[in-house]
Amino acid sequence: MYSACQETWKNRQGRLGEIIFPNDDFSGIRYISVGGLDPGTVMGMNADGVGTKIELAERLGDHSTIAFDLLAMVCDDAVRDGAEPLLVGNILDVASLKGGLGSIKQLAAGLVTAAQNANVAVINGEIAELGERIGGYGPMNYNWGAFVLWVRESEKLITGLDIQSGDSIVALQEKGFRSNGLSLVRNIMSSKYGPDWHLEAGEVFTSRILHPSTIYSSAIMKMIGGYGEKGTVDIHGIVHVTGGGVPGKLSRLLKRTKKGASLHDLFDAPPAMRSIQEMGNVTDEEAYRTWNMGQGILIITDEPEKIVSKAASFGIAAKVSGIVTDEDTIIIRSRGVEYPGSDIIFTY
Repeated sequence: MYSACQETWKNRQGRLGEIIFPNDDFSGIRYISVGGLDPGTVMGMNADGVGTKIELAERLGDHSTIAFDLLAMVCDDAVRDGAEPLLVGNILDVASLKGGLGSIKQLAAGLVTAAQNANVAVINGEIAELGERIGGYGPMNYNWGAFVLWVRESEKLITGLDIQSGDSIVALQEKGFRSNGLSLVRNIMSSKYGPDWHLEAGEVFTSRILHPSTIYSSAIMKMIGGYGEKGTVDIHGIVHVTGGGVPGKLSRLLKRTKKGASLHDLFDAPPAMRSIQEMGNVTDEEAYRTWNMGQGILIITDEPEKIVSKAASFGIAAKVSGIVTDEDTIIIRSRGVEYPGSDIIFTY
């Protein structure tokens, strides 16, 4: 894991957040220089974890993509506010390391790739064996959490206070489950197939649920510009669609200016999500409140074409999916399996 961290340090080389390490060992001090920052520069941290999505990795014995879920949660929360993610610290709590070296190597390799994707350096971490305090499925049980240190000029933070009626809402596609709503998934699967539901459902279907979260932070930083850089797109608000789903997260932003939204052309939910919704008789309303339903990020802007083009350059599908309104409601034209094409009205 220390070697994996070292691999990520090159992501910040020559930029703010470059790692300085006078003693090259895992217990040595590591730091960054913060001298010469412009007046008005602010820094902060976001913290989150992977949650129960880890159980999917435990069931399949595939831990190679979990780092994408971890870094997506913290880095995409940072860019949601217009901040640039710099440094990540993490803590891995395991039941036991005995026989788990192969799983740790998978986590480490995934961390290198995910950090490169997010353009952050992993500066430190901790591994703790906690015995029966950590449970799960199979022999390798763990929880993984992280925090990210971010920086931004205070006047460039995205607060949502510039949102106006008539602004476009651009959705960035998510092709799988992010790190939320998995408890409902597990309950549905276990009710249908029993405790070894991954065996009954099959490896292919289970792997679709494990599909790694998309990390959007690098694409969004190209739009808004990193520290000391000018942005190329006028963005009024960003929504990271996690717990609470589309209506929960979007309403949290829009209520700051007493606006609403009409979302008439969202992306379809991923096939595995649709299958589980049908399997569990989950209403469209509950599905949109619990899962991302195919959109990982919503961007509010008056320059939607630029957003779509920039996202495409990072291999991310994006489209204009709605508009900001003067109402205190969020109207979603459903792409769920219950009543596709019908409007769901969420009031806040």
